Amino acid sequence: MKLDRINYDELNSKQKEIYNFHKVASKLADYGFNCIKLSDDWQGADFLAYHKDGDQTLKVQLKGRMLVDRKYIGKNLHMCFRIGDIWHLILHDELMRIVEEASPETFETLSWERGTYSWPRPPKKICEMLSRFALNSK
Repeated sequence: MKLDRINYDELNSKQKEIYNFHKVASKLADYGFNCIKLSDDWQGADFLAYHKDGDQTLKVQLKGRMLVDRKYIGKNLHMCFRIGDIWHLILHDELMRIVEEASPETFETLSWERGTYSWPRPPKKICEMLSRFALNSK
């Protein structure tokens, strides 16, 4: 059997979401997490990640890029997104604090007035502050 690698850019949005889920689930396995893909956004989560020790279950919203959203505030929801080739996992409200510190003007934009703000490439200062939330390969 011959397997051909896919071109990510040729996938539709649902296929990209599934692809990204499996990439992230693989990385989280290195940290002792098992991931369960949800069929709907349960409490804002695309998937659950529960730790092998049974002491931690994360609700995770998976995004193709960094995003903050009013609807996620106070929901104990983790955001998982890629910056370049590196996946990051961070509690949404912690991400909000980082954005407020590094780029307070974000919250004065028309996008934020509408309730959400995303970055195709976050500013360098934000990237530096997010480095401790990177899911590094072992």
